[in-house]
Amino acid sequence: MMQVWEKGWKVLFDALEPLTEADFEKTVFIRNEAHTVVDAINRQIAHYASHIGQLIYLGKMLATGPWKSLSIPKGQSKTFKKP
Repeated sequence: MMQVWEKGWKVLFDALEPLTEADFEKTVFIRNEAHTVVDAINRQIAHYASHIGQLIYLGKMLATGPWKSLSIPKGQSKTFKKP
């Protein structure tokens, strides 16, 4: 699974790498809707985030032991707010 994960992110970064600042204001079309390149990138990243959420949800459902939080565990915010 990690190989597929890394391969997918490589595709994204390989597509972003050659872009120049001038490219960001160009228009691209997604499903016949015009977007600037920056808007298209933001749209795609948000799409990825929803799928990552789905993977996390599946992981929680399939976990056989206690789930280790990927961020600050519930009820422990104060612990992480210390200066």
